[in-house]
Amino acid sequence: MTRIASVLRRIKTDAAAPVMALVFAVAASSVVLLVAGSNPIQAYSDMLKHASKLETMIDILNRATPLFIAGIAAAIGFRMNLFNIGVEGQYLLAALVAAHVGGLVHLPAPLHIALILLVAMSVGAAYSGVAGVLKVTKGVHEVISTIMLNAIATSGLIVAGLQAWQAGGGLGGNVTRVGTTPIDESGRLPNLNGFVEIFTRDIGRDRELTGVLVVAIAVGVAYHVIVGRSRFGFDLRASGANPFAAHVGGIPPKRMIVTAMVLSGAVAGLVGMTEIMDGGVFPANPIQGLGFAGIAVALLGRNSAIGALVAALIFAFLDISSGILQNTGSASREIVQIMQGLIILAAVVAYQVTERARAREEAKAAATALAAVAS
Repeated sequence: MTRIASVLRRIKTDAAAPVMALVFAVAASSVVLLVAGSNPIQAYSDMLKHASKLETMIDILNRATPLFIAGIAAAIGFRMNLFNIGVEGQYLLAALVAAHVGGLVHLPAPLHIALILLVAMSVGAAYSGVAGVLKVTKGVHEVISTIMLNAIATSGLIVAGLQAWQAGGGLGGNVTRVGTTPIDESGRLPNLNGFVEIFTRDIGRDRELTGVLVVAIAVGVAYHVIVGRSRFGFDLRASGANPFAAHVGGIPPKRMIVTAMVLSGAVAGLVGMTEIMDGGVFPANPIQGLGFAGIAVALLGRNSAIGALVAALIFAFLDISSGILQNTGSASREIVQIMQGLIILAAVVAYQVTERARAREEAKAAATALAAVAS
């Protein structure tokens, strides 16, 4: 029972900061809505009513899936005190190469899917590892190197790859679809509609719950166990907190830096799998911005799997619900962007509150243990 109570307290603490930040953002956004002449109650009511529909819930989960994976990728770097801004370029480049390889081969479903995921993780790991190697060998800060690598990937490698690997026509003229060679059905994860419909009604409006959700769950569990519960995770966190003390304790800091960047990139490589597995190609206009949004998810979720889950769902809810505000005319959809900014700002304050609460609980637990020993 003590173990269960400890886990529940940890979950409550990890989720407290995102929830508190959301409450503050809602209150502050309400003031903005009132100043703009809109009714905040009506606006929030429209958003919640829209989100309560099953099809909208599917959209929210589909949006939260890559955001959560991106958040975990960024969190791995943060745990090592590394700022991996390169998640954006890593996942786009990984998705392009994985889609190209997946479209060229013809394998049984399990092997085909495993190959695509492995290629994506390998490309992401290799590209992120460049920043780690530059840091330990040349002293190049990872913020600078990953920003440059983002530019190289998005403005150079991906454009060149699309030109070399495009299918369906040339890049100019009257071409309406340009992308990589379509992946066979054997290389696509099946949707999870059948599982959801066991507990609910049939999902309408051609909505499909992405099978990459299973991959995201596996990533979250692995992150929690490896980083939070293993010897390797302890070494990683110790190196990030105090590299000099960790080195004295026998932990090689340079190796840990490269390892952390490689792991972060490997997870980042999975961010684009939602689009690749569902659409079957790397399109000419892939979804962008997920890497930078993942940084916000990691910060808001305080680098924990549970916190990142809550943060990803919050951002996904806001993204999906923003369109309904414009449709109903209750408010401008830009209010969602304001809310997202306020959530990040409020998280700084919320973190301090939850950290003090955790410190009080730990002090109380220590005092109780000492009193028990003394008696």
